[in-house]
Amino acid sequence: MRPRCGKAGTRDRPLPPCRPPQANLQAPLRTGVLLAGVRCLLSVLWFAGLIFGAGYASRWLNGPRSVRVIDRITGTVLVGFGLKLALEPRH
Repeated sequence: MRPRCGKAGTRDRPLPPCRPPQANLQAPLRTGVLLAGVRCLLSVLWFAGLIFGAGYASRWLNGPRSVRVIDRITGTVLVGFGLKLALEPRH
């Protein structure tokens, strides 16, 4: 069964606007705190993944092979821009 959703902050549907259908209507604060806790936990897990992923990417990008590839790509792009500028007709 889908959660019932209403407009946030209306009188008939207090915050949070979406709640599980089996939630007790007499305890909206408890349901709201539970949903906020789940949201907080998911945020912590997401940012922990980003932090560990950034550490891994940093070690990989600082390797000698990666630095060579990045330098070659950067040099090719700069030479390409220089050629485009040199071959562009002057006004």
